Amino acid sequence: MADAVEEVLQGSWDQDLAEALDSGGSDMEMERGIIHVQELPAQQRAKLWKIALNVAGKGDSLSSWDGLLDLPEQTLIHNRSQQLIDQLGVSEEEGIDMVSDVEAVITFYCKSRNITFTPELSWPHLLKPLLGLQLPRSDLYNCFYAIMNKYIPRDCVAKGRPFHLYRLLLQYHEPELCSFLDTKKITPDSYAINWLGSLFASHCTPEVTQAVWDIYLQQADPFLVFFLMLIILVNAKDNVLTQEGDSKEDIIKMLEESPALLEAEDIEDLFSLAQYYYSKTPLSLRKENQNLFGSSLVALKEEDMDLSQALCLPVSVPEILQANQLMQQEGVRFFVVDCRPAEQYNAGHLSTAFHLDSDLMLQNPSEFALSVKSLLESQKQSLESGSVASGEHLCFMGSGREEEDMYMNMVLAHFLQKNKEYVSIAKGGFMALQQHLADMNVEGPDTSYLHWIVSTSGSHSSLSSADGESSPGDGKGVKSLVNKMTFALRSKSVNVKEKMINFIENTSTPVDRMSFTLPWPEKGLPDRHVSSSDRVGKPYRGVKPVFSIGDEEEYDTDEIDSSSMSDDDRKEIVNVQTWINKPDVKHHITCNEVKETGHMFPSHLLITATHMYCLREIASRKGFAYIQSRQALNSVVKITSKKKHPELITFKFGTNNAAGVEISAVERYLIPNAGDATKVIKQQIMKVLDALESS
Repeated sequence: MADAVEEVLQGSWDQDLAEALDSGGSDMEMERGIIHVQELPAQQRAKLWKIALNVAGKGDSLSSWDGLLDLPEQTLIHNRSQQLIDQLGVSEEEGIDMVSDVEAVITFYCKSRNITFTPELSWPHLLKPLLGLQLPRSDLYNCFYAIMNKYIPRDCVAKGRPFHLYRLLLQYHEPELCSFLDTKKITPDSYAINWLGSLFASHCTPEVTQAVWDIYLQQADPFLVFFLMLIILVNAKDNVLTQEGDSKEDIIKMLEESPALLEAEDIEDLFSLAQYYYSKTPLSLRKENQNLFGSSLVALKEEDMDLSQALCLPVSVPEILQANQLMQQEGVRFFVVDCRPAEQYNAGHLSTAFHLDSDLMLQNPSEFALSVKSLLESQKQSLESGSVASGEHLCFMGSGREEEDMYMNMVLAHFLQKNKEYVSIAKGGFMALQQHLADMNVEGPDTSYLHWIVSTSGSHSSLSSADGESSPGDGKGVKSLVNKMTFALRSKSVNVKEKMINFIENTSTPVDRMSFTLPWPEKGLPDRHVSSSDRVGKPYRGVKPVFSIGDEEEYDTDEIDSSSMSDDDRKEIVNVQTWINKPDVKHHITCNEVKETGHMFPSHLLITATHMYCLREIASRKGFAYIQSRQALNSVVKITSKKKHPELITFKFGTNNAAGVEISAVERYLIPNAGDATKVIKQQIMKVLDALESS
């Protein structure tokens, strides 16, 4: 009885599909409702795919071709065509015709698109499912062309943009797996280039591939392939993570063969999971990368973000605002984390943003850890309360200026190293937010976008004002629960820090691993201009004058002055290579200058027999730099490094007087291989001091 019912239902389903296909081929919604993972007859599948690819009734594109098979790579094309047909196991006579069709399609495509066929291309695999439909050559070409144009992403080559995008997607949803593969230096193109280039036809059986394409072509969304790839990798996650001791090549081979494990009955679940992950992904992934698909005449723009350099998935500002404004229950909502310095945040910020000062990561790690804990707790509470600021997805916002956002990138890396999922960055930062809201204001007042930017006092910030400036407000702006918690935390942190500093100043005496008592001759320090901005420290905690190298205290009371020179003095511009090649330069150290605010600038330390120069690179003039500072080596009082960040080196400069050592300047640098760098500097300092003692 059950078999009879199933037979009737199957017959009814076949009839419904046939009627839908024969009705004119325009009602795609009806067809999607009818189609499930069923065994389609070849004739109906051919009709279905031609409708989905919009080639039904299209003429013969090959009619204008002379049929000549005379490309330089023609032998390669013929051999690949023959290999493909050999895999199908068809009769010799049928095989000859199929080889001719495949070779003709590939040859004409190369000629019409002015493309050279190369061994790594997956086009023969892409033709395999189409050959099962027994299409005439004209339809075979039209379907192949349509798939290449709409569903195969541009730049689908090793290290191409689609694979950088796929890695960001993997990192967004499966950071642990992504980190493991990164550690093994396994890039997505090494195992997935044929997945993407053939829409899985390279590794799946023809039956499975056709079942995948039945649904995929009906969905008509080319980006869905990235999520199908993601699910295949997620399914292999447990096996991958147990292969810690395996070679890179073995892991790549295992990953590459993963689609071969799919069976026809798995396809429905595969698409269901892919759609779920799709719904948990920012729409920016699709909107910001639309030019990956379509005509190759639409080239990638030069200003398009280099995804290979992206630390995490970028999200557009309009999406951030719209997602939280609509308060949708499903999809993506963002918990925005503003990582700008406190003064910029206080002047104006997104009303729903939590403030995490990224400068704290190096300046005060313990306070940074406390802020992160508060951030995660605030996110949890906002989700529970259904606040407008709530969101399962963390989106970090910087200023939008590259030189200012270097610390934010370190914070992002911190969260990614903790395998935190759903981590993204606001594309363009706060500058993009201001510009977007200003544009909305120009196009017409939209009440739904009012009150988005507020100052810490609660006043609304002018959309046209720059960071650090705000216009007067009525003081009645709405402040979210998150803002209140952030402000309270910041106030509490300042109090804790002040108490700690007072305790250290009054009870702690630093212990140095190495110290040298110096004669400190009065004539030793050359005349140097000291600007009004220079900070003069008090006697160094009551200890005798010493030059020392050691660990820096967690809380250092000496204020940081990134340079002892006035702003006018900094404007001298020099050629970096010319200065490096000067005969009196004994050592050259590439580094980043760390300013008092925590911002970093690419720089060069040059050590001569008597002085240390800092040249700060000019971003707009490659190869040139400002002379940021010039310090006499015999004025170095102390060189220290942080225990938790040994690459962050602090130089303190000063003079000796009756009251002790006066700190005249403090400079900090982030130096790779800092141990070697400080060693050569110390040796040069000792030579200077020895010379002074003997004079």
